[in-house]
Amino acid sequence: MDWLIWTGAGVTLLGLAGLVWCIVKVTAARRAGLSDAELRARLQRVVALNFAALLVSALGLIMVVIGIALG
Repeated sequence: MDWLIWTGAGVTLLGLAGLVWCIVKVTAARRAGLSDAELRARLQRVVALNFAALLVSALGLIMVVIGIALG
């Protein structure tokens, strides 16, 4: 089950990269000096991507745990 552990670790890293990307996007949007409505619209788009990145990261961790349990 080594392949499941390493695949899960890779998926988790992809999810973490997505979370870092969301942080960078939010920071850039805040520093852009946008109006309140424009800032809110950008942040709403990033929130959906943030949840997706969190889901990917969680699935990767689940894969790692299953790989350890079965190994």
